[in-house]
Amino acid sequence: MARTDVSFDSAGIRIAAHLHTPDSPAAGPRPALVVGHPGTSVKEQTSGIYARRMAERGFVTLAFDAAHQGESGGLPRGLEDPAQRVEDFKAAVSYLTTRAEVDSDRIGLLGICASGGYSLSAAGGDHRVKAVATVSGVDVARQFRLGADGTQDPAVFQALLDAAARARTTAARGEDAGVMTMFPETAEQAGALGGRHGVEGFEYYCTPRGEHERSAKFLVWESIDKLAFFDAFHAVPLIGPRPLLQIVGTRAVTSWMAVDVHQRATGPKELHWIEGASHVDLYDKKEHVDAAVDRLTDFYGRTLAEAV
Repeated sequence: MARTDVSFDSAGIRIAAHLHTPDSPAAGPRPALVVGHPGTSVKEQTSGIYARRMAERGFVTLAFDAAHQGESGGLPRGLEDPAQRVEDFKAAVSYLTTRAEVDSDRIGLLGICASGGYSLSAAGGDHRVKAVATVSGVDVARQFRLGADGTQDPAVFQALLDAAARARTTAARGEDAGVMTMFPETAEQAGALGGRHGVEGFEYYCTPRGEHERSAKFLVWESIDKLAFFDAFHAVPLIGPRPLLQIVGTRAVTSWMAVDVHQRATGPKELHWIEGASHVDLYDKKEHVDAAVDRLTDFYGRTLAEAV
């Protein structure tokens, strides 16, 4: 498996990506996957793990940094713009259609965590996508509004909107609006804020287990009011008759969102549970990633083989 640093344009923003190509012989162009990362993540983390593993299974894969994040361009830095994130996926598909080693009629999307939601939106409006799968998929806007488990006090998000509004006013006056810090200083603080799910996120992003220097530790405040109106699941019915696979852990507090998506889907659909896995376990825990990759290989092997 070979990795090549590449870039492509997304609405005028340069997107940095890693193209993974199998080193086994092929009779012709291969099926390909666009792999998107979780919120605050970068292509060197979990999306890179899945991109490499799926390339080992015979797929050309493209793992990219979202606009405004990682090695990609875009100002301000640390912006989470749902519309741009969806556009990034579509631009990645466009890029793959230009590659000689890719069969442009057999392109799928793979979204992890926040990119799970974004990939659903992108697939709903882009018929070049022949199959879509998610791992620990969420609508990050719902997560901000309702909490990871869906039980957050509405006052929490209202307070975030107040802060975002103040930041816009501050910026309009030419002053520093500051940023929203995404991670506390300790695992204990993470637990106090987000329970076990918060601790697991801290352990992945803020310890040697998974941390990366370019992984975003903050969001600019305008991300919040952009997320306020976004609905990643609105386009789910448009994905059918193309197939959809969602992979979730039985211990994932976010799994209620995958159930919601499954109920909305109109085409061939599967909600596949990984026993004993939490949301973050599926980022990098070998036994759980192995199980997910096996299921993804079967899914794309069938669905992209049938796509013509």
